[in-house]
Amino acid sequence: MSATDDLLAHAERYADGFAHADLLRAPAKGVAVVACMDTRLNLNRLLGLEEGDAHVIRNPGGVITDAELRALAISQRLMGTTEIVLIHHTDCGVLGFSDDDFGRRLEAETGVRPTWPVASFDDLEGDVRDSIARIKASPFLPHTESVRGFVYDVKTGTLTEVV
Repeated sequence: MSATDDLLAHAERYADGFAHADLLRAPAKGVAVVACMDTRLNLNRLLGLEEGDAHVIRNPGGVITDAELRALAISQRLMGTTEIVLIHHTDCGVLGFSDDDFGRRLEAETGVRPTWPVASFDDLEGDVRDSIARIKASPFLPHTESVRGFVYDVKTGTLTEVV
């Protein structure tokens, strides 16, 4: 049995006891969370989120790119969120390598240079600040007064705000 088969079996069991048909489309807490896709970061357990509480947007590094700005614009303008939480973490896979080197490596292996930004970074807290600045500078996001960024420590489970 593959990992996907295991996931599908779990989905069937989940559907058997499904009790969330009455949830609204808009997040109950009015918040969107942007975080890294790292498997060590369990946002529901860390933040105490339940289904329907928040929009959760994940990507490598938790960086703010055009794709995340798109998601946040939809979250705010169509779903009513007004707060944004950013979470980066220690020992991140996109920390400390070069976008150009990775792009050249992909091109060497595939014959095609990627058209998308890798968005690696060297400074964890600096990238949280840069991501906050990108959000606050976006004309598409009407609610930027409550944008906060954090670093999650994968060794201790602690969350530290970046100021």
